[in-house]
Amino acid sequence: MNKQNISKKSQTDWSRIDAMTDDEIDYSDIPPITDEMWAKGTLHKGFKPNSDISQQIMVIDRDIMEFFKSQTRNYQSKINELLRDYMKAHQPK
Repeated sequence: MNKQNISKKSQTDWSRIDAMTDDEIDYSDIPPITDEMWAKGTLHKGFKPNSDISQQIMVIDRDIMEFFKSQTRNYQSKINELLRDYMKAHQPK
């Protein structure tokens, strides 16, 4: 990749994108995934899911979730980062 392409300022209106809800995203140009498509899928032998794959294990209160969503579009990563910092700070030495 050439450096000139990397340094170009994005013309995307990121604040508009960040403010969009899932319902406002236009998927009209993406064909729906059919059962036939899934049937043609390939299972790669020997595939072992990473043990670090995220798991949905708890419900977060709406006000807390809204707070983090208002802070950053990567709110889930931020919540994980804060929980990890807390965990590290409270592990036995």
